[in-house]
Amino acid sequence: MPAGPTDAAASIKIVQLSADMASQLQRPPSWPAFADVLGDAQPIGAAVGTGDALEVTIWEAPPATLFGGAAADTRIGSAISTSRPSTLPEMLVGPDGAINVPFAGLVPASGRTLREIEGEIVRRLRGRANAPQVLVRLVRNDTATVTVVGDVNQSARLPLSPRGERLLDVLAQAGGVKPPVNLTTIQVTRGANSYRMILSDIIERTENNILLSRNDVVTVLYQPYSFTVLGAAGRNDEIRFEAFGITLSQALGRFGGLQDGRANPRGVFLFRWEAPTVPGGPRTPVIYSFDLKDPAVFFLAQQFRMNDRDLIYITNAPVSELQRFVGIVSQTLLPIATVTTVIQQN
Repeated sequence: MPAGPTDAAASIKIVQLSADMASQLQRPPSWPAFADVLGDAQPIGAAVGTGDALEVTIWEAPPATLFGGAAADTRIGSAISTSRPSTLPEMLVGPDGAINVPFAGLVPASGRTLREIEGEIVRRLRGRANAPQVLVRLVRNDTATVTVVGDVNQSARLPLSPRGERLLDVLAQAGGVKPPVNLTTIQVTRGANSYRMILSDIIERTENNILLSRNDVVTVLYQPYSFTVLGAAGRNDEIRFEAFGITLSQALGRFGGLQDGRANPRGVFLFRWEAPTVPGGPRTPVIYSFDLKDPAVFFLAQQFRMNDRDLIYITNAPVSELQRFVGIVSQTLLPIATVTTVIQQN
């Protein structure tokens, strides 16, 4: 993420990685499980929303007169009248959240259950219809939906039903995912919050196959994270990687390693914004320095985990190029940061 106002007084910290620091390396913080942050959604009930289509059926006790739904039994010796239902044309819940029912007027519907709408219509028809009975049915649901996009075979906007659709249900309805399961990341956006999990973890841990809620957005991602490499590398590029992560040694392999004859293996630097030490605090810019002429550092590189948006810079001369790199960072990557100190840790 770009520097923000809270980063203005941040200092750049330089850490020289050595073999004895292996025990101090920590994996990047993982996203919380869906079951922990999204597991409390309830199945969509019969609540009606604006844009839904309803069907209203009305019965009257004999002799029905208001809707003309009664019929006499014509069998010999019978004087029994029976009631036949009167089904009104399909009604769309308008922008005002109401439907227009003959003799009942505008009946509020949005946000109500079907039973509540039935009771309201019956209440309004009393005194006009003879012992009215009402049945309201949801014909078409256009408001309780989820959207599935990304690396699926068919992006779709899918309706939710009272039975409750789960995450894997809507992925199957969208034709499944394109990438391999173990390389696929699922992002669920609910309101202003987004959370991610690897698809294989969702399949293996069924509690993460969560019930989806109204207006959820499910995004299928392949290699959702990236790092950038600059300098004397095999190629300068933005390299994408999977949600389960890669190590520095794997990252070096993905961009072709160091350029022979140009790169200095002692001058491999990784720029990173470290997470704040206290919630809501400023992030700290840190430069990790690697001396790849030390064989022990290669073992360390196999444990050093890459973070999203890391920047790798490979120099020609480690001392002079580091000074140049810090100057570049100060002027470009940290345009509003005041670099006050450079602290080296062995």
